Amino acid sequence: MRVEGAAVDLGGRLVLEDVHLRVARGELVGLIGPNGAGKTTLLRSILGLVPLAAGRVFINGQSTRAGRNNVGYVPQRHEFAWDFPISVEDVVMSGRTGALGLFRRPRQADWAAVGDALDRVRMNDLRQRPVGELSGGQRQRVLVARALALQPSTLLLDEPFTGLDMPTQELLSELFVSLARDDRAVLMTTHDLASALYSCDRLALLNRTVVAAGRPDELTDARVWMDCFGVGATSPLLRILELPR
Repeated sequence: MRVEGAAVDLGGRLVLEDVHLRVARGELVGLIGPNGAGKTTLLRSILGLVPLAAGRVFINGQSTRAGRNNVGYVPQRHEFAWDFPISVEDVVMSGRTGALGLFRRPRQADWAAVGDALDRVRMNDLRQRPVGELSGGQRQRVLVARALALQPSTLLLDEPFTGLDMPTQELLSELFVSLARDDRAVLMTTHDLASALYSCDRLALLNRTVVAAGRPDELTDARVWMDCFGVGATSPLLRILELPR
């Protein structure tokens, strides 16, 4: 997945400007930045849900429109209607809509893809359960399975750890690493710096534009973190990152 010179204008305000980003197959990249930095907007622009004012996005060398069915998207949990009377497997099957079309009935191959996705997130034993009865961690895994049901080459994750306990975060972190190692390009927005530093192959620091990008052990210049998060040299952030000030 490649983003080249992307800019997004929302209501006359430039939210993203000259964003360059790449995520290779086999790679988990963490998109890091403060609230309002444009992280979710960037994911939605990659999906083609938010129009670009400038720049281009390529999925497997194709434009966003042509490559969209190769992209799985895991939104933040509050964006899903969990009180809707639907089972786990039906939620996951909804991830196949792009491949099925709106009115075609699922075939055996579609149900097999749903089963594989539920196996991957360890939820097959709950496939008939109403989604309203699930815990927060189970709901997050269902959203991941829904994205995987499309069998995408690129996976976009928007704040997947928010509100989850530590064991669930660890399970999901291991899952995301394994999904990347299965020849997928995985891009994850997160505020969990500790998890990102530990699990991500590379980090991209975003605040309207990509301030810096590289392996966690390469991003040792305190100035780029200060510029990205708008903090001073005495910020606890630098102590957490164990960076010289």
